Formats: sequence, C-alpha cells, structure tokens
Amino acid sequence: MTVTVSAFYKFVAIADPVALQGALEDVCRGHQIKGTILLAHEGINGTVSGSDADITALETWLRLDPRFDDLTTKRSAATEAPFQKLKIKIKPEIVTFGAEGADPTVRAGTYVKPEDWNALIAEPGVTVIDTRNAYEVAVGTFKGAIDPGTRMFSQFPDFVAAHLDPKQHSKIAMFCTGGIRCEKASAYMLSQGFGEVFHLEGGILKYLETVPAETSTWSGACFVFDERVSLEHGLEEGRHSLCPRCGHPVLIEDAISATPEASSTVLSVAPCKKCGA
Repeated sequence: MTVTVSAFYKFVAIADPVALQGALEDVCRGHQIKGTILLAHEGINGTVSGSDADITALETWLRLDPRFDDLTTKRSAATEAPFQKLKIKIKPEIVTFGAEGADPTVRAGTYVKPEDWNALIAEPGVTVIDTRNAYEVAVGTFKGAIDPGTRMFSQFPDFVAAHLDPKQHSKIAMFCTGGIRCEKASAYMLSQGFGEVFHLEGGILKYLETVPAETSTWSGACFVFDERVSLEHGLEEGRHSLCPRCGHPVLIEDAISATPEASSTVLSVAPCKKCGA
C-alpha cells in the first residue's frame, strides 16, 4: 500500500494557537493522519501522512480557513507509513531560529521558481548558501553551494556574522528542504543589510519534483525527517538509513556476495562518516 506524505508551512499570524491545535487534532484523528504539526503565533509547519483521500481532506479543511487559503503543500509517496504517531505541538517558533529581525510576515526574500533556480545560481557574483545543518548537507546539496557547518538552524546568524558581508555578498541565493528555513533566514539577512536575497520556492523537495534529473544541478539525495531518511529526483525514496549508534544518515550500497557456486547482489551499509560504525 502506498502512503501519501504532505509537507506544508506558512508564516501567518495565528492569534490563538491552542484553539487551532484542538480543531486540527480532531480532523487528523478523524482521518487517521499521523505525523507532526507545529503551531506558533507566527504560523504553521507540518509533515503528515495518511491515505491519499485523508490527506486531501486535511488539506481541504486547512484551505477553508482564510489564513491558509493559499497554503502550498508538497506531496510525496512512501511504501510504508513514515510516522507512527500524531503530534500537534505549540511552540514559540514554527522553526527555531531565535534571532531578532527574522519575521517573514514583515519582509522576506524573493521567491525563485524551481525551473528558474539553475539560471540564478549560475549568475556571476551570486553566493549560494545551503541553510540546512551539516549532516543534511552531507547527504546531498547543489553543486558549489556553501555549507555553513551548523548543527542547528539557530547557529545560522553566527555563520552570517562570521563569514558574510553585505558589501561583498550583495546577491544571495538560499535553499533548504521545503522552504521554511531559507524563508526565515532571508528575512533575517534583509534585516542585516543584505541587498538582494533570493530563496528557492518549495525548497529542494519541489526542485526534485519539478526539475528533470538530466538538467538538474543537484548532487546526491535530500535528507528528510521521517523514516524514509532521504528522497531523490522525482521524490523517489533514497538509499539511506540512520546509523544505529549516532543517528546520522548513512548510505545503503549494493555489494556483491560471492560464493563458489554463485554470486548475488546484497545490500550493505557504508561506514558512518561521523562515528565510523
């Protein structure tokens, strides 16, 4: 059975997250939807799974709310349920950043459609930045992108202060998994005086869904925060698992098992680059 996965977010004022939490829980449980949805006064951020019909019912319910009538969702498929529980949590932020000036509802960078992304990052003088964490970047990224080397998103302002200068880096292009982190980072960078700030609309997931592999500038797979671990072009499930010792993503590789009688292809896991397991 194929399971439908829906990822979505929107920065929008939510005056009473508690009321929305209760209503959302009723809808999700009524449709046997599992996954995680974060709510804050600044908006909503979720990745959930269920049958195609049940996911459609949730998305339709959300869009009936004027705050989410233009909500963009990114769907993909899983061969097994990627979530085992439903969690709807209220947080200070829908993506933890912790720095002043990062309010996309006030001002954010310019969206770039996936089909226009290759041309933008090929322009001379454009600084391309991966706003994800180092373990995610290690699974895959755009060729030539800067890896900030962060362990968590809240460290991104420190990277900006130490390595970027509005006078030297006048045109910035940023990306992340689904768009939420680079949208928030774009608001922050504009507040710090960076002139032209662009971010990939729909994130890496939308790019891998939209742009054909033969014209793609993406290298590797995209790490995702569920049991699939990674996705590739066409949003096909990738070949990664999590290291049982440290939890970092490791690549599942083909290996040839030879015997005197015959040989066969078996799966093996590459050594973990973090702990060596």
